[in-house]
Amino acid sequence: MNENPQISIVIPVYNEEACLGELIRRTLASCRRMARSFEIIFIDDGSKDQSAEIIRQAAADNPDEIIGVLLNRNYGQHNAIMAGFTHVRGDWIVTLDADLQNPPEEIPRLVAIAKDYDVVGTIRTQRNDSFFRKTSSAIINRAVQKATGVMMHDYGCMLRVYKRHIVEAMLMCHERSTFIPVLANSFARTTTEVEVEHAARTLGESKYSFGKLLSLMFDLVTTMTTYPLRLLSIVGGIISATGFGFGILILILRLIHGAEWAANGVFTLFALVYFFIGAQFIAMGLLGEYIGRIYHDVRDRPRYFIQEVTGRKKDG
Repeated sequence: MNENPQISIVIPVYNEEACLGELIRRTLASCRRMARSFEIIFIDDGSKDQSAEIIRQAAADNPDEIIGVLLNRNYGQHNAIMAGFTHVRGDWIVTLDADLQNPPEEIPRLVAIAKDYDVVGTIRTQRNDSFFRKTSSAIINRAVQKATGVMMHDYGCMLRVYKRHIVEAMLMCHERSTFIPVLANSFARTTTEVEVEHAARTLGESKYSFGKLLSLMFDLVTTMTTYPLRLLSIVGGIISATGFGFGILILILRLIHGAEWAANGVFTLFALVYFFIGAQFIAMGLLGEYIGRIYHDVRDRPRYFIQEVTGRKKDG
């Protein structure tokens, strides 16, 4: 039987043909500098460019060092990583984005630190991103910290190391919407964070638009905690108390100044009606998010479908 590698690198890929060749070269060079056996698993997440062909060729040229896992369509970054987790054989599993903003040269240092921890997270120093990306990431990080109580500083950086038992625990979870860094921390006993370099994207373009970042924030909050539902009850109580107090105030002012003081109360009535209608729509939308996730989980459809696995030698 072939000996299992010690380190598994998991890299999701979606339309990254522009930088994929350099990513493969640099990741291989970085892993070969370690005095440990390794495998690099590229998951093609339904790319529409030549990414899948590049992965196939790299797997053919480097059997058992590069493994290609090709999905039949796009399922999203975190589902693609979960698909890669089903094929890892290493004792430590490293996740890495394909855009080369987090350099693969950081892998040996993180692996050396990981021997003492279940999870090694990373913090991007001197981020070379747009103001919009930095601001949205800061909001998401803060929201996740408050909602989940898992106090890590940079959930958006996918360069992380997990011990095998953490990955196995994550694979036992079957919810449709998964955010891997938070899910991993929920099983980890010991965690740490390490500062890593962050380069500007020079090839290809970001796959996260404003809409996708907003969707990610909803996924984060609604899949990891029910705190927003509790918050609705608190906000509802505050609104009810405010409305009751405002009603008493209007009654007193009406008795003092008469019916003419505020156009017979028409404007006040409109303000109250719009306020309560807005609050109800917000509440229904939030409840709908949770119900929609329950609906997807109850159907229990596969999170992804693997079309092809290439690069693995036959055991023997």
